[in-house]
Amino acid sequence: MKVLIVSDTHRKNDNYFKVLDIHKPDLVIHCGDVEGSEYALSEAAECPVQIVLGNNDFFSYLPRELDLKIEGFKIWVTHGHNYYVSMGNQILKQEAAARGADIVVYGHTHRPVVDRSGGVIAVNPGSLSYPRQDGRRPSYVLMEAEGGNVRFAIEYL
Repeated sequence: MKVLIVSDTHRKNDNYFKVLDIHKPDLVIHCGDVEGSEYALSEAAECPVQIVLGNNDFFSYLPRELDLKIEGFKIWVTHGHNYYVSMGNQILKQEAAARGADIVVYGHTHRPVVDRSGGVIAVNPGSLSYPRQDGRRPSYVLMEAEGGNVRFAIEYL
């Protein structure tokens, strides 16, 4: 299964549409801050789209967090701002472990990360619209899961 993981598009969706056309995923996970474009993001994809509430998603009925099961992996999805991710992902990973998650997927920092240290894999796709890492290139993550194996690749536009 090919999963496209994105975050922090902040209603600037052109790069999201490009990435959908390039990869044709089986599932999209958006880690929040869509700012009212949830319908446009879902309609553009030819697959299911799971979106959580970000700190800038005012007046939205999106879920605050999601628990997903993909190819045997328990995945917890959150925007991350309630777990102090701007200070690092340690608290987030502790919470994920307490929930029994194998993988936690989050956003908020606009910096891509795949952290395999410890018992939980933490994945942040960065931002397709407002990147903050060195080089400031729009980023996303491709996750491929099959037969009990999972791979993550940070990709850039």
